[in-house]
Amino acid sequence: MTVASVQSNSLEHLLGELRRITSLVSRRVQELRATEPETSDEFLGLYISPEEINELLSDPDLFRAGSPEVSLQATTPDPALPSEARLGRLQQAFGLSPFEMDVILIALAPELDLRYEKIYAFLQDDVNRRRPGVDLALRLLCPGLAGQVAARRCFDADAPLIKFRLIELGEESQNRQQPMLSRTIKLDEGIVAFLLNEEKLDMRLRTIASFGKDIFLELDGATEWLAETRRHVTRMVELAEQEPICVLTGPDELSKRSLALEICRRLMRPLIVVDTALLITLPKVEGLLRLLERETRLHRAAIYWASYEALFGEEQPGQPQTQTQEARRLITRLLSEQNRLGFIASTEALTPLQAGPERSEFQLELGRMSYSERQRFWESQLGTEALGLDLESLSSRFRLSRGQIVLATATARHAASWRGESAPTLADLETACRSHSNQKLGSLARKITPRYRWEDLVLPTDQHNMLREITEQVQHRALVYEKWGFDKKLSLGKGLNVIFAGPSGTGKTMSAEIMAGELRMDLYRIDLSNVVSKYIGETEKNLERIFTEAGESNAILFFDEADSLFGKRSEVKDAHDRYANIETGYLLQRMEEYDGIVILATNLRRNLDDAFIRRMHFIIEYPFPEEDDRLQIWQRVFANSIPISENVDLRFMARQFKIAGGNIKNIGLATAFLAASEPAAHHTPVIEMSHLIRATRREFQKTGKLCTEADFGPYFSWLKDAK
Repeated sequence: MTVASVQSNSLEHLLGELRRITSLVSRRVQELRATEPETSDEFLGLYISPEEINELLSDPDLFRAGSPEVSLQATTPDPALPSEARLGRLQQAFGLSPFEMDVILIALAPELDLRYEKIYAFLQDDVNRRRPGVDLALRLLCPGLAGQVAARRCFDADAPLIKFRLIELGEESQNRQQPMLSRTIKLDEGIVAFLLNEEKLDMRLRTIASFGKDIFLELDGATEWLAETRRHVTRMVELAEQEPICVLTGPDELSKRSLALEICRRLMRPLIVVDTALLITLPKVEGLLRLLERETRLHRAAIYWASYEALFGEEQPGQPQTQTQEARRLITRLLSEQNRLGFIASTEALTPLQAGPERSEFQLELGRMSYSERQRFWESQLGTEALGLDLESLSSRFRLSRGQIVLATATARHAASWRGESAPTLADLETACRSHSNQKLGSLARKITPRYRWEDLVLPTDQHNMLREITEQVQHRALVYEKWGFDKKLSLGKGLNVIFAGPSGTGKTMSAEIMAGELRMDLYRIDLSNVVSKYIGETEKNLERIFTEAGESNAILFFDEADSLFGKRSEVKDAHDRYANIETGYLLQRMEEYDGIVILATNLRRNLDDAFIRRMHFIIEYPFPEEDDRLQIWQRVFANSIPISENVDLRFMARQFKIAGGNIKNIGLATAFLAASEPAAHHTPVIEMSHLIRATRREFQKTGKLCTEADFGPYFSWLKDAK
């Protein structure tokens, strides 16, 4: 049977039940007419006449004769209600009695035809009471006072009609609490939509929940991870009769959701995905959870609690202190009360028995892919487009999840299509990898855009070679760690920890930029002087945030001003010394656990603790530049495109001024602006030696150095003239 035919049959069944309710109403109208006196014509307009009601009820679209039966005890589906009809599904989902089903039909009638408002107003002898009241429902459905008293329990707060917000009981008067019989019955809008064959979540839930949709990750393929995932799916389908909770842990959201969707697809159940992190920030969480429980019953769905770890995190700014704790209590209660398949997804491992000991619970960890698995996954996503691409290097540099690889592949293809090409290039894939890496690190550090290349760096040959060795290690980690098996010999320390030691301005930041440019990875600079806090425990929290976000960022971390934390651990003389050593030890631990590249920049190597030095893969000393090195730096500052006068003596500048490369770059820039701002005798401004000397004087003044004749030599007199 097609979906359209099922919906058509369901609607026809619903209308048939409404016609049965109309026959009850008609009988009640006739009873009232037999006992009510005739009303004078002078009150026309202030009441609804029996003739008008008879005309409405005689409409064949509303009325067909039927004989109702009243029962309050049945909690199993009425045989007259087909299981696929929406009324039948509603009854099954909440164990409703025939009386409760008829209450729903009575409340549904004016939602489908406004003429029922007049009918209900007539029956309640009040033109303003257009919604059925509890008293009217009891009189229509229950013969005799004893039956009506027994049926009142169906309107209790814990009864399904109220507990699951199937109906709402309204107050006619705002001034006082009305008795139960005077309260009006309104069918919830979500229930109206469900009965009318809509397959949507309640509007009030759509900000925090949605039906899980088909996603791009296919579970077909020959990789080890896919084979293991298929085994998980098969086993969970076999255990589905226990209606367990399946706890999925790991950083890859797409893999976890794909597994849950595949299980539900095989069981022919929809999946409702809930954003737990957003849910706990909203008011009235209990009401939303009741709605969520109602929707899962109506749609026979499983719930997927995404970002479940948010229940165990710190309170968000602006939240009441107990809001997260209360949300955790309510969600845990809902999990324990439910008796249907559910999924909990968390990036972190959770304590077992999240739903309590009464429910079956299975924990599955979906870990990160290895380098080779990433490479194979790239190949599976790209197909023939992978030919000629260095996917081994790409997999080594970017630790993307399966979901990120799927999205990065699509982004790269879009970039190629924009250029009119049929397949993405390696550069497209690298750009896409950076785009789909975690960007939150930007709130904790400053992103640096690489501008320099190898030829811009002036260093001794050995230091130059070490920098290239670092980049090569990053590119070939897959080969060494996996294909050659070195990962089996290392439990930690698979990342790269590097120290750049040397005076300011000797090229440490430039080297980090060059490496990032060579590897085509993002570079983030963290000023440790801003991370270290005087408050106990705050430094560790700051470092935890940085490394947690960096784990998903696929970036190079460049810690500047490392001396503020990476100094030698002091002898413990007081509590402050003890906590300072704890901070140092914590950082060492996080660096060893981190799988990426960490660069520590320090001005003085001798300040470093031996424990740090032992854990470093590379330590590169940046010497103060000698004369020949300074000359190279001067020459590279003034590129070929810059007009320079013949009187500029760069050899003199390199010999006389023993300054670092950073100072030389500052002088070069200031020189260019001095030349550009002076009226030129030529058509194009030209850099003169006088500009260079004046700019050097400004740099000396900025750093507090004296300008002496011994330094400036024959140009010293120019400084006097400049005054």
